[in-house]
Amino acid sequence: MSVDSTKDLFLSGLKHAYYTEQRLVDALEELESTSTREELKSGFAEHQSETENHIDRLEQVFDQAGESPEGAEDPVAEGMIEAHEEFLEKDPSDDALDRFNIAAGQKSEHYEIAVYGNLIPMADQIGLDEAADLLEENLREEQDELDTLSELGEEFDYGELTQSA
Repeated sequence: MSVDSTKDLFLSGLKHAYYTEQRLVDALEELESTSTREELKSGFAEHQSETENHIDRLEQVFDQAGESPEGAEDPVAEGMIEAHEEFLEKDPSDDALDRFNIAAGQKSEHYEIAVYGNLIPMADQIGLDEAADLLEENLREEQDELDTLSELGEEFDYGELTQSA
C-alpha cells in the first residue's frame, strides 16, 4: 500500500491498531491466567472485555472511512507478546511474574495511547469526526487502564522479590 496522503497514513495506522487490539485480546487472557493476585486477574479480564469493545469501535471507524476492517501486523505488539513469552520461559516466581505482568500491561497501554493519540487528529483532518469520537473513547479507556495498572505497580509489595535477591 502506497502512503501518499493523510487518509493513507490514517488507514495504515488504523490497520495496525486493529491488529494490535485483536492480538491483545489473547495476550490479556494470557496475562490473566499467569497472574496470581486476584486484582490483577480481574483487571486483565475486565480489560479483555473492553478490548473487544475497542475492536468493535475500530470496525465502525473502518466503515465510516469506507473500508473493510483489515489488520496489518504490528511489530511493536508482536515484540511485547514475545517478551512476555520469553519471560515465562525463565520460570519466574509468582511475585516476579505478577510485577512483570503489570509492567507488560503498562507498556501496552502506553503504546495504545500513542497510537490513538496519533489517529484522532488525522481522523479529524480528513473529516471523519464520528470516527475521531470513537477513537477518543478507546483512548480514554486506555488511559484509565494505564492509571489502574500504575496504581497497582505503586502499591506492589516488593518484599518477596527483595528477600530472594
